[in-house]
Amino acid sequence: MERVMECDYPASKKNKVVHPMDCEMKEEPTNAASMNQHSLWSQWQLLDSILPTGGFAHSYGLEAAMQSRMVNNPEELRSFVVQVLENTGSLLLPFVFCANKSPDAATWVKLDQLLEAMLTNEVSRKASMSQGSALLRVAASVFTEIQSLQDLRQTFLGSKIVSFHHAPIFGLICGLVGFDSETTQRAYMFVTMRDVISAATRLNLIGPLAASVLQHQVAADAERMVQKWKDRGVEEATQTSPLLDALQGCHAYMFSRLFCS
Repeated sequence: MERVMECDYPASKKNKVVHPMDCEMKEEPTNAASMNQHSLWSQWQLLDSILPTGGFAHSYGLEAAMQSRMVNNPEELRSFVVQVLENTGSLLLPFVFCANKSPDAATWVKLDQLLEAMLTNEVSRKASMSQGSALLRVAASVFTEIQSLQDLRQTFLGSKIVSFHHAPIFGLICGLVGFDSETTQRAYMFVTMRDVISAATRLNLIGPLAASVLQHQVAADAERMVQKWKDRGVEEATQTSPLLDALQGCHAYMFSRLFCS
């Protein structure tokens, strides 16, 4: 049975079957809407775990915490993840925020140099540099339509002007891709949470299903950290968990290790 399409005909002709082509066609999506949709796909790709940025090579000190018997079970793991998120929010989120608000080379260089001076832990400093430089290389290769990324790669990769710390380069790339500041900060916390819990599965502390459950449970804590530490300037960046910093520094002295940090 042919479907009747209701059009602006007189009442006497409303019951008449009309050809679909006689009706007004819907407008095609505008170029602006199409570009916005494409931007969303780019944003999701930036957060995809398949993006080869080297994040899964780092445990954020979890491996050292397990070997030192400070994290022994899922309950202690949850407490560890929350502390990592708290420390990430207080120390690194200001750099993500400032880089995202002003996604230009001059601001990024200043933020990178400042973070280089603040990170006294050699293990976490090298991990940050490794992840940041990998993220820039991948982003410049994937998002070829963003000329600023190509210019940054050609100008700074291989130079000694910057150290390519992860937090500032993450904020910069998110700003260029189209993330707003709050989404960028939330995304950074999500990536941190995801990588720590992923490390826990590879260390056989929890299984994949339990890891998914834990990530869902910790999401509320992560959001609380975002609301607590978001939109702060770098002058407010601070270390809230010095014990985590000390544990991560011990990673280099472990005889046997799976992760780089």
